[in-house]
Amino acid sequence: MTSTFHNEIKFGEVHYRLSATTDSDDSMVLDLLGSLDSGEVIADGRLRLPVEGGVTVGKLLARVLSAHTRLRTRPSRHANANQPWTEALDTDLRAAWLTPSETDSPKLIRSLADAMERSPTAIRARLARVGCDPDVPGRELSATAAVLLGANSGSSQGKT
Repeated sequence: MTSTFHNEIKFGEVHYRLSATTDSDDSMVLDLLGSLDSGEVIADGRLRLPVEGGVTVGKLLARVLSAHTRLRTRPSRHANANQPWTEALDTDLRAAWLTPSETDSPKLIRSLADAMERSPTAIRARLARVGCDPDVPGRELSATAAVLLGANSGSSQGKT
């Protein structure tokens, strides 16, 4: 015996319609349609699963979609987060670290992070990559530390 359940909701300017249809072979088909008032379809999909897995899959979908929505709607505090580092940025970072205006490493890292619109973690990680000791403002990495940390520039590798 086939049975179908429908539900609709409007969120913002989008009308969502979800229908769940069960078949005689103990499977369920979920159909989702999202459309604007103009009729333009902006969301649509179909999912087939065993009926007994419906509640579990529903909870799983709710968790995944909720997490994705939170990540998507939370603006980054750092405008340059996930942007590639350029040679010019590396040069600026290295120069600022080797001629510090501040001797306290965490304060200088925060200051550079603010200026470069990146996270303090990104700055600290990049310092090692450009041959600077992230624990001591004004100091380059030793040759051994540079190799271990994968530094790609600095006097320890013949570049300045």
